[in-house]
Amino acid sequence: MELRKITTTVDEIFSEGGRSVEPAKRVVVVAAVIRNPWAGQGFVEDLAPGIEATASDLGALLAPRVMEALGVPLEAYGKAAIVGTNGEIEHGSALIHTLKFGNHFRDAADASTLLPAVERRGVSGTPFDMPLKHFTDATIRSHHQTVECRVADAPHPDEILIALGGTGTGRPQQRLADLSTETK
Repeated sequence: MELRKITTTVDEIFSEGGRSVEPAKRVVVVAAVIRNPWAGQGFVEDLAPGIEATASDLGALLAPRVMEALGVPLEAYGKAAIVGTNGEIEHGSALIHTLKFGNHFRDAADASTLLPAVERRGVSGTPFDMPLKHFTDATIRSHHQTVECRVADAPHPDEILIALGGTGTGRPQQRLADLSTETK
């Protein structure tokens, strides 16, 4: 894995809807920018060797950094892959949609649900919205949220930006009833 940089963003919310948020809501996103392992090879039919060489190392690199920066037990999480313009969206998907990648985060957080994801192709600085869901029950509405992300100088055309994000709470001031309260 050719790693160019790691970026950590910590967002803290102290007020929402005119009311104080106590304790402050913290959202953390850690992004690694790597050289696309399939760059310059044309169409690659078998992505497995690149997955084997890269996915687990990325998960092992990012998951503990999110947990450390968060500083509280994780309750909601998500992932992202933004592929530079010389790559395919499938290249990013190949790295993040494997247990070799995601289990590092699930194990660090004692989580059981699948990580919600965003994948797209873009130029350096492309903004993306990472979905976050509850780490043990994806139907818990209070934890359905999105964090806007952007790394100013990534990805370059032959790179992939891979990110993990998490928070220790649901949305500030959430007031929606439990999904189980709705009738069909």
